[in-house]
Amino acid sequence: MTDFRTEKDSLGEIQVPADALYGVQTQRAVINFPISGLRPWRAFVWSMATIKRAAAEVNGALGLFADRELNGQKYTAQQLVDAIVAAAQEVMDGKWDHMFVVDPFQAGAGTSHNMNSNEVIANLATEKLGGKRGKYIAGPNDHVNMAQSTNDTIPTAIRLGALWRLDELLGKLDGLAEALEAKAVEFDGIVKSGRTHLQDAVPVRLGQEFGAYAKAVRRDRERVLRSAEGLRRLGIGGTATGTGLNAHPEYHARMVARLSELTGLTLYTSDNLFEGMQSQADAADFSAAIRTTAITLTRIANDFRLLSSGPTTGLDEIRLPAVQPGSSIMPGKVNPVLAEMLNQAMFHVQGCDHTVALASQAGQLELNVMMPIIAHNLFEMMQVMIGAVDAFTRYCVVGIQAQKEKAEGWLGKNAIVATALNPLVGYMVAAELVKDAMKRNITIRESAAERIARGEFKHKDTGAPLTIADVDNVLGDLRKLTEGGLGGPAGGG
Repeated sequence: MTDFRTEKDSLGEIQVPADALYGVQTQRAVINFPISGLRPWRAFVWSMATIKRAAAEVNGALGLFADRELNGQKYTAQQLVDAIVAAAQEVMDGKWDHMFVVDPFQAGAGTSHNMNSNEVIANLATEKLGGKRGKYIAGPNDHVNMAQSTNDTIPTAIRLGALWRLDELLGKLDGLAEALEAKAVEFDGIVKSGRTHLQDAVPVRLGQEFGAYAKAVRRDRERVLRSAEGLRRLGIGGTATGTGLNAHPEYHARMVARLSELTGLTLYTSDNLFEGMQSQADAADFSAAIRTTAITLTRIANDFRLLSSGPTTGLDEIRLPAVQPGSSIMPGKVNPVLAEMLNQAMFHVQGCDHTVALASQAGQLELNVMMPIIAHNLFEMMQVMIGAVDAFTRYCVVGIQAQKEKAEGWLGKNAIVATALNPLVGYMVAAELVKDAMKRNITIRESAAERIARGEFKHKDTGAPLTIADVDNVLGDLRKLTEGGLGGPAGGG
């Protein structure tokens, strides 16, 4: 059986597991919120511990800690500060993640998560001072939470936690863009049918398609980076409502400076602590940029599934790496599993963003109490995107092979190349060529040759007869059609 210790808060006594580093308020949350079985993301644990360490150092430097005597033992202010700093650092390092046990679906604002952080660090600090768990020498409220409120620590932690993984996310997007760019170069010589409305369109190069994918990822990466700038403004020091009650006048600026030093992040003071507490717009903006990236990645995954469809009864213009058998009943079947994974992951990311958006608009007056679910979903969407993009890049994109003969074979049957003849014969005549070629299953050149033989193929403006050489000048090298410009004599060939 689990041993317990008895702890007391303002509501009375409660039993806490004897080996737990957390205390009474955390235990109440465990009892009250047995909702999902989920636990806080590492980014949330790290960011809160970082705030606690910085606060101890700043408040200590401001002379706000006092010497303390407890049970005949004296502890200096500096001993208390040093113990809290050491304890917080252990939490930052990930040593005690298993002690953060509050479900993400918890009381509003994140008081339970804040107290989970306060109690774990207070108990660790107490043990470093020679005390026992639950018999606080460094108190969770009076010392670890000094000059703080849930209402300013949680929004600050959301910002820090997202910035903590920003470079990792950007790096994965860079890796994907680079892999797509490499394929764009590799596939540049393959001319294929373009498709709009999922119907035949004028020729493109396979490399151009992949180059566009790479550019789209690059643009989304810039959106994420740009939106992250808003997260760098910290509202720490606003305490309960933005007034800064119980915090030293220098606390806000000193905290931002110390957090910058501890994290290596570029951080800014807030020009309005009330706005920093009321509004979660910066988190919503960052989330929206990630959602936009998810939309792009969903589109790319869908294209990969289409382009690799078949292989014998589909487009089969590219082959995705075979990473696992595709069926439990159909031998030899291979599915586009990495693209399917990416789709599912990005659907989840977009769902997380919707939660962030709903929660961000749900604040009232001086506080948004929906911050715990904003934090959880923001950190989760970053985790999912980092993992999904990395796997998609390594196990799918880098191993894609082009099916040159199949792509060029489809192009050979594409009557829409007649579009290039528009400057010579006009839209209506070109349309007649397309209908004739498709109806009779012949090429545009063959249809045009028959009209030439009958003397019916003439320049749309001058009425001069056109020859098969004029047609070949336009359609003889289909790669030219992927490079823009005007076809025929009027366009210089």
